[in-house]
Amino acid sequence: MKVGFIGLGHLGSVMVGRLKAEGVEPVVWNRTRAKAEALGLPVAENPAALIGGADIVILSLFDSDAVESVLTSPDGLLAGDCAGKIVVDTSTNHFERVAAFHGIVREHGASYLEAPVLGSVVPASQGALTVLVSGDADACERARPILEVLAKTLFYLGEPGRATRMKLINNLVLGTLMATSAEAVALGEAAGIDRETAVDILLAGAGNSAVLAGKREKLVSEDFSTHFSSALIYKDLHYLQDLARDLRRPLFTGSITKELYGLVRMRGIDDLDFSALYTVLRDY
Repeated sequence: MKVGFIGLGHLGSVMVGRLKAEGVEPVVWNRTRAKAEALGLPVAENPAALIGGADIVILSLFDSDAVESVLTSPDGLLAGDCAGKIVVDTSTNHFERVAAFHGIVREHGASYLEAPVLGSVVPASQGALTVLVSGDADACERARPILEVLAKTLFYLGEPGRATRMKLINNLVLGTLMATSAEAVALGEAAGIDRETAVDILLAGAGNSAVLAGKREKLVSEDFSTHFSSALIYKDLHYLQDLARDLRRPLFTGSITKELYGLVRMRGIDDLDFSALYTVLRDY
């Protein structure tokens, strides 16, 4: 199966590296061409050309505006030979926009799978992501061999929209756990506890979570090089607020946490890892 890949940010570039390490050499495209050329893989001239030579195209993009652009621009995917192809969108989308993506891709004779992933660059490098899939069941089975190179666990949720909704709900937990951990470490320091000691005590007690364990070294060393940016969690929690409104449900912790990441954005460091929220709370 010939694979194309679009979107070579922090996560996308690692996913491509994983595919390459497992013997799958995708044709790639990125808005910034230099990022694509640096990978030493074939680079398509544009998304339309890429899908013409691929059976499956994987997207890893920042938001739904970026996905729509890649799909519908004059040289976008849907301007190419789409018949019988599968578009696997691992981006975290707005739940309303993703419904439209299913429709417009289907109109062009291709299948669209919304397939947001749980996990960031470390599990991606190990093929240990979790992927949530909604869309056509046959297309999911056709794409499964490629998805299983990237993901240890796959949940097929069927009906379009479900995977995206569940990804946003998962990121409610992700964002709030990180925010609580960051605040706890900052409070510990203010109370006279060494930062590393505070982190380790939290990990031995009520703060023990995959989120804090995964960010331990970043918090201890203050190395906030990006695995998953504050800009992304801020965007995801904004989408989640829209989902809660659509469901006529309040959103308590998610809304507060979104505004905490708004402080990171205001500080101009939202391109850093989302654990950098710790520095904002420490200095507040």
